[in-house]
Amino acid sequence: VSDLRASALPGSFDISRSMFDLRSPPHRFMKRYDSFSSVPSSTSSRKDSQGSNRSLDTITLSGDERDFGRLNVKLCYVSSVEQIWITVLHCKDLSWPSSCGENPRIYVKGILTLPKPVQFKSSAKEGCNDIEFMETFVFAIKLQSLQAVRLVFKIQTQTPRKKTIGECSLALRELSSEESSHWLDISPPSK
Repeated sequence: VSDLRASALPGSFDISRSMFDLRSPPHRFMKRYDSFSSVPSSTSSRKDSQGSNRSLDTITLSGDERDFGRLNVKLCYVSSVEQIWITVLHCKDLSWPSSCGENPRIYVKGILTLPKPVQFKSSAKEGCNDIEFMETFVFAIKLQSLQAVRLVFKIQTQTPRKKTIGECSLALRELSSEESSHWLDISPPSK
């Protein structure tokens, strides 16, 4: 918005001094507003869809603002034989650092965070945006023990070297004999 009244432009009534004048910095005459609010936003940060301020140069633009992708898993507890069934289905919209190369070999490592952790891993697949694993892991563990722990998934590269590129987790409090499907947002690996 530009105010062309004399008070806004002392000493000049020339239209070339308006916002259309490319020689003068535009911020002298304009304020920028976010499309969904009437709060002025600075040139270095804007509110994202969750309402938090992030610097524009730290935002990685992707089609739907998910930077690391999602992991789809299914869980089931068979109480008659005290077994947990964990099926790793696939990773969608997966991204990885350029240091891992164009098509690294990627696998999913799972950890049941019991006092003595139980670990498993899928076979390695060629890295792409949507990787299908379709692998089921079965462990004989009492339900009471499982309901107090988390199931952690680490998405790792096998080549050029072993590296965790993302992780996600799930509480097992509501584990039941009815199979449940979960979409987990993959986050950057914790330090």
